[in-house]
Amino acid sequence: MIGCLISFYKNRRRLLDWYTDMLSASPSQTILISRLGARRTIVTANARNVEYILKTNFTNFPKGKPFTDILGDFLGNGIFNVDGDMWYHQRKLVMHQFNATSLRAYVEKVLKDEVEKKLLPTMESAAVESFVRVQLMLLGVRLFGCAAANFGSVRHSVGHLREERAAPLAAVWKIKRFMDYGSEKRLREAIGKIHLFVDGIVREKKRKIMSCCEKGEEDGMKWILLPKCHDVAFLPALVPPPRGNEMARELTAIQCGDTSIFERLKELRWLKACICESMRLFPPVAWDSKHATANDELPDGTKVRAGDRVTYFPYGMGRMKSLWGEDRFEFKPERWVSEVERGKVKALKNYGPYKFSVFQAGPRACPGKEMAFVQMKYVVASIMERFMIRPVIPDQPVFVPLLTAHMARGFKVLVSRR
Repeated sequence: MIGCLISFYKNRRRLLDWYTDMLSASPSQTILISRLGARRTIVTANARNVEYILKTNFTNFPKGKPFTDILGDFLGNGIFNVDGDMWYHQRKLVMHQFNATSLRAYVEKVLKDEVEKKLLPTMESAAVESFVRVQLMLLGVRLFGCAAANFGSVRHSVGHLREERAAPLAAVWKIKRFMDYGSEKRLREAIGKIHLFVDGIVREKKRKIMSCCEKGEEDGMKWILLPKCHDVAFLPALVPPPRGNEMARELTAIQCGDTSIFERLKELRWLKACICESMRLFPPVAWDSKHATANDELPDGTKVRAGDRVTYFPYGMGRMKSLWGEDRFEFKPERWVSEVERGKVKALKNYGPYKFSVFQAGPRACPGKEMAFVQMKYVVASIMERFMIRPVIPDQPVFVPLLTAHMARGFKVLVSRR
């Protein structure tokens, strides 16, 4: 009757590793989570299942009303939170924003300005004061230069949104929202601050590129502006020798060129390998759920009922022996390298989006993938050229799977000038 409710409660502080342990022990790398008062949930780390959910039978696995109910007041009718025709319309609108011309302009105007005028001065101060909390510092860059300190509590409130509202009894948070009480009151205030800030960006963007815009389009533009990056983008800057030395050599080699910053970033293949390996172990979105509209069967034979929550699990997939081998827990950027010439990385492997599912796949594959890589490479390269970074505490940090994952209590690092 109660299913795994007791086990779930005992492991609620380590759900990522609990799920991973069970998936590793499962012959199909798929498990069923059934607990009193909660929706029946299928969790999978099977690449064939992921392809089936995200591509082969995409129409049977939308985000679903349970998802949009939880995140509706935060994400509105934006592309991250809608299905069907509204999603398709916004997808077409979004794709026009992510072309080579806009990426180049983003690097050479927006990103360059943010890094040089805001991020690097912060790092200079940290080099004097000895340490900085990466999570809060990078938040300021992601929000295009807003005062990061003003958004610390906001990020905390919104980050817990999915966790609290996904609790077994949905009526609890709905009553609290109706009464404007407790965590729901704090959430309403936090969302109001975010919407106020982003609405200003949207209005300015609309003024420049269009005379009128439907509500769905506005929401779609709004949530393009908040990329899904996090503390893990910073991890390659912490790579020790000899891999760290390889990154330094790569950065030195591209300094001599007379090509644009955007073109030089493409040459940072070893750095990209380090970023991919960081995200394999610590994905920005640890899990992502869909909701089945009709009865179905996954490729591994798992029966799906209409209404089931079906979750694919990038965090667990990065730790599956069947996908990544015996050394799956090790940080090894070499696994991404396919071709080396005279000591220089010339090409990287493409493991495919159903094995490395950090950016989703199929029709809902992240349109901002290339922008995310450009941003991460530029930020890490800019820091590594000028500073040396090491963690304050040598122990492995606790990874927290909120709306987007991050390190518990922030990721504190020591900073010194090179």
